[in-house]
Amino acid sequence: MTVETIIEKPPEKPDADQSMGDALLSHQKRNRLFQNVKIGSVWAALILILAVGLLQLRFDPGYIGEHYGFVMQGVLTTLGLSVASILIASVLALLGALGRLSQNSIAQGIAGFYVSLVRGTPLLIQIYIIYLGLPQIGTQLQSMGFTDLGKSLTLTAIQSGILALSLNYGAYMTEIFRAGIQSISHGQREAALSLGLSSWQTMRRIILPQAIKIIIPDIGNQFIAMQKDSALVSVMGVWEITYRANRFGRKDSKFMEMFILAAALYWILTIVSSWLEERLEKRMAHAYER
Repeated sequence: MTVETIIEKPPEKPDADQSMGDALLSHQKRNRLFQNVKIGSVWAALILILAVGLLQLRFDPGYIGEHYGFVMQGVLTTLGLSVASILIASVLALLGALGRLSQNSIAQGIAGFYVSLVRGTPLLIQIYIIYLGLPQIGTQLQSMGFTDLGKSLTLTAIQSGILALSLNYGAYMTEIFRAGIQSISHGQREAALSLGLSSWQTMRRIILPQAIKIIIPDIGNQFIAMQKDSALVSVMGVWEITYRANRFGRKDSKFMEMFILAAALYWILTIVSSWLEERLEKRMAHAYER
């Protein structure tokens, strides 16, 4: 005698957990949007208060409207200096980090001396040494018969600015690169060496690709800071934002108007760069998760 068992499938019910999750996400988005609106309102109020206060002190916004185009032309120079400098600084930082991590005492000594010297002296002094000091050495070398070498030490203002910013930020970024390389687990290095890879192949194929993902956000922060520090190259007559603002400020004694305009341009550059850096950081985080 056979007994037939019939198991009825329970009727499907809506996924309550998913609905609750969607509702929670929607609620969080609304709260975040509302919070951003409130913060934006505070910013707008503070800017309005600042503007009213400046107008009470005979601030001339019309003067800014007449000359803002001249100052804005320096934005491209500022960006060009910063981009070129951060690229060279990244190369110097990588070499410095490898030197600091090397077992070679000469490499360690050179890298350590470079980092200590540059980090221990002001950027403005470094700019003066490169722009004014190197030509003095070049003149002496030419008098000794080393004509070509002496001429090569005479740099233009833009070249001097790029070199000074690169050397300065390269020293600070050396520690960022070193920390990024050391953050990769030592087990991966041992596994690569056990597979027959050399130390250089291990560094190039295993360690550096992972370390770069970690340090890119920090490089973005250094680039943002460099855009502001690039104002120091104005002492050499580079026609960037600060130099152009100072030129009209001195001409018509409108220092407040021109330097507020310059500050606003640097602020906008910082906001845009921060937004781009945040987007890049999110993309790198997702790529690292995959």
